[in-house]
Amino acid sequence: MTGAGDPERLMRRALEVAAASPPDEVPVGAIVVDADGRELAAATNLREASGDPTAHAEVLALRAAARVHGDGWRLGGTTLVVTLEPCTMCAGALVAARVERVIFGAWEPKTGAVGSLWDVVRDRRLTYRPQVQAGVLEPECARLLVDFFESRRHG
Repeated sequence: MTGAGDPERLMRRALEVAAASPPDEVPVGAIVVDADGRELAAATNLREASGDPTAHAEVLALRAAARVHGDGWRLGGTTLVVTLEPCTMCAGALVAARVERVIFGAWEPKTGAVGSLWDVVRDRRLTYRPQVQAGVLEPECARLLVDFFESRRHG
């Protein structure tokens, strides 16, 4: 594994990012760190604000990290930390970017593609498969989402 740092510390940072989400966005936070644990990028979902169906936190963080990482689109040696299990689009993007490790918090049984509904990132047919650490600070990550959706129903 990379020397990217303590998964719980990294997830706490992703939770901070998620907590700063715009009010109409599902609060998901993603960060990308290099092999030394330096944050390269951080992002929240911006689908509503941008009108862009691909503006998931993970995709936005990967795009920003690629601009500063120094190896074009390849994000070798990096870790993507996200508060919610990535969907198929995001799982495909992190594989395509050659992210070394993905750490996520809450499981997403309806759309998750890193072990729940699908397991895109560990499909043996792929030529590249990142390391996965799941369920890091899961209760805190799930609570953020539960609170958001409850406020939408009762707000």
